[in-house]
Amino acid sequence: MALLVDTGFIYALADRSDAWHGRAVAFLQQHPQAMLVPVTVVPEAAYLLRERLGAEAELSFARALARHELGVEELRRADWVRVEAILAAHPFLGLVDASVIAVAERLKCRELATTDRRHFGEFTPAHIPAFTLVP
Repeated sequence: MALLVDTGFIYALADRSDAWHGRAVAFLQQHPQAMLVPVTVVPEAAYLLRERLGAEAELSFARALARHELGVEELRRADWVRVEAILAAHPFLGLVDASVIAVAERLKCRELATTDRRHFGEFTPAHIPAFTLVP
């Protein structure tokens, strides 16, 4: 199973000054595996990379997607229904985080690569008692 990643993890990998950068890089070095990103994360990550790090960082991200270094998981109709239910029940979550959760539930992911301990740590997924959050 590929490692499901969110925006914060992608950003941490790109920004050497980010507090999570070292942990994110070390995790991937110690646990090399395919990474999978929900399609909803792509525009959010691209925006943050360009705004905070510049066009070259966004281009590197696009290059990683084009070369399939990051797999992109589309959302299905049932995922969107689950996103709606998650948002209705958990107003502290946003649409992108809810979509990551919906995809994780559908794929039965136990582990999420994220820097967002607060949101993902407070949520109880449908398929397990809690996500293992890495790095």
